[in-house]
Parts: sequence; structure tokens; C-alpha cells
Amino acid sequence: MSKFYATCGSHALVVTALTARHAALKLLDQTLAVHVWIYEDVTLSEQDRRDHLVLEALMHLESSVSVSERGLGRSEAGRFEVPELLEEWHRLMVGISRLLTASGLDTQRVLPKLPVLNAPRPHQPR
Repeated sequence: MSKFYATCGSHALVVTALTARHAALKLLDQTLAVHVWIYEDVTLSEQDRRDHLVLEALMHLESSVSVSERGLGRSEAGRFEVPELLEEWHRLMVGISRLLTASGLDTQRVLPKLPVLNAPRPHQPR
């Protein structure tokens, strides 16, 4: 595996991955992980889920992910369009959801609960 630097707007990730495309997909996965709840909500249709992802991408991501093996802000390893990565990520999440349903596992929690961001932290000595 190689070390890659992936950037998309204000989002950046340094990751080891098989290919530059995998690195771009990992950046998208990290960014959209907080929205995995849409695959647990049985009241949402597949189109509702896709629409939600597209709106989130439009608000928080640029149109492409730049990937480099040399450093952040470069793209010699490739530029990957967010809509294509978004569709691939969506298909992966639908597949995981269907797999969990078919196996009889509880689909209410695909991922562990995310930590509360504004929770008080213990005081650290200086």
C-alpha cells in the first residue's frame, strides 16, 4: 500500500491505500460517515438517501478530490469527480444495509454512535 494525500475543499486526509481512487473514496467515506444514519432509517427511499447525499456534497465538498503521493494540495496521482465517488459510496452503503438485513442482524446501528462534539472534556493539568 502507498501513502496518499487526498484533499477536497477544506477536507484533507493522509491515508495508506491500494490506489489513488481508494484514497479519494476513503476521504469521501470519512466526510460522509456522519450521514450513515440515512441507511438505518427504513422510512427513507433509496432516492431520498441519494438526494440527501447529493445535497450534503453540494454544501460541503468541491466537485473533485485531488490525490497526491507527494503532499497536500497536489494532484499528480489523480483527480476524482465527487458525483462518481458519491454514487460508488452510496452503492456500498446500500449493499451493507441489504447484507445486514438479509443476515438478520440488527440494522438499527450500522456504525457505533458518534461522540458528542460539544461534550465537556476533563481538565488536563498544564
